Amino acid sequence: MFFKFIYLEWKSFLRSASFGTNLALKILMAFLVIYFTLIFLAMGVGAFYVLKKMNLEPLVTVNKFLFYYLFADLVFRLIFQAIPVVNIKPLLVMNIQKNTIVHFSLWKTFLSFFNWIHAFFFLPFSVVLLLEGYDVIGVLAWTLAMFCFIYANNFLNLILNNIDKLFAVFFVIVTVFAGLQYYDIFDITDYTGTFFQQFYENPIWICIPLVIVSVLYVFTFRFFKQNLYLDAGLALKQEQAKTQDLSWLNQFGTIGTFLKNDIKLIMRNKRSKTTVFMSVLFLFYGLIFFSPGMHQPKVMHVFAGIFVSGGFLFVFGQFVPSWDSSYYQLMMTQNIPYRGYLNAKWWLIVIVTAISTVLASFYIFFGWEYYLMIVVGAIYNIGINSQLVLLGGAYTKTPIDLTSSNGAFGDKKAFNMSAMLLTIPKLLVPVLLYGVGLHFNNENLGLLLVALTGILGFVFRNKVFSFIESKYKTEKYSTIAAYKQKK
Repeated sequence: MFFKFIYLEWKSFLRSASFGTNLALKILMAFLVIYFTLIFLAMGVGAFYVLKKMNLEPLVTVNKFLFYYLFADLVFRLIFQAIPVVNIKPLLVMNIQKNTIVHFSLWKTFLSFFNWIHAFFFLPFSVVLLLEGYDVIGVLAWTLAMFCFIYANNFLNLILNNIDKLFAVFFVIVTVFAGLQYYDIFDITDYTGTFFQQFYENPIWICIPLVIVSVLYVFTFRFFKQNLYLDAGLALKQEQAKTQDLSWLNQFGTIGTFLKNDIKLIMRNKRSKTTVFMSVLFLFYGLIFFSPGMHQPKVMHVFAGIFVSGGFLFVFGQFVPSWDSSYYQLMMTQNIPYRGYLNAKWWLIVIVTAISTVLASFYIFFGWEYYLMIVVGAIYNIGINSQLVLLGGAYTKTPIDLTSSNGAFGDKKAFNMSAMLLTIPKLLVPVLLYGVGLHFNNENLGLLLVALTGILGFVFRNKVFSFIESKYKTEKYSTIAAYKQKK
């Protein structure tokens, strides 16, 4: 039966209306996978000798930071890793056991890139430990324990995708521990490092991670099985109805009508709310580059400025018109001008970008030059990137199921790896323009080039929108056909 499921998954991929796009993105992702594989491999082989040169005991040092390593892995999974999706309803009316369907969906995750990529760090590191004379049984037990924790994260990702409050509590706890360690109040790694070290010194401790991963698998299996029925999500909770008075937007005509629909969509659906939450997190992206002690290349500062002000643009704008995929066919039968539809999306992106820029004013405490970087990034986002995401939308044929958050097997990601890859062209140009200024030892020249490019994009907006509108009209029927598909 599992081989039949694999066959159906392959057919679904080949027959998809967006097969060409998916194939191109998967090829691009393959190069990205190779890149990260080489990085992890280099870390696994070189970590021991680098730490040795720093007069640190390699295994003890690695164990000390495993707490944050595993947490970072979990965060990246929650952002990028898609949960197992199978076309459930057609299978439920067939003579197929629910246990088989759920097991197959969960076992699919075992082959995920987010699981096996860690092997390129832990396995070479373990081999080096053995070559350097470490105890064989201890190293094997430690390595097995690490893979148990990696797969425990795999199942936590599935669970936390359905229990948002639990992840929020978990995130706050880890953030508090990190803050206490940063200010030398309490170092959690003193205890977690000792815990992970025990798997090498006392191999019998391997029973602990084996039990943890087994319990998480059983819990995840039962959770999905309990939600595996045809009318899952049809029974609605009785809640007090709430309405929003957005009549003041009527004065803006067609644009106001579309803006009202977008605001209601964001406020009433879990997935769109998650998108807004993710865009808020982008405001703190600059801390990685602008905080004291963070020695990042100057050319990457404009990269941070683009992200800080453009969080909403990247996580919401890149899915236009997929947000309207559930009623896109109906909308296309109405006398609705594409220009009004696109203008409404553009104004929504511009307004939120402006608000994000104001909220990011706390970066002034790090220096006016950093906030100027964010303002310049916002100008570029409004003038160039806002139009690029709308242009990319003409070729985005992945439907979004806004009700998927009610089902156990729904895709709850506000964005995925493929979508993030489409943002690369939007980031290279400002980095290159800023790099030109740095080449002449003039940062202000680099900022001026980025800002002028954004202003030029705004000046020629009408001509660009005419081009974008023509592309939407050309791709209209293929987009409708793609949105009719389930996957």
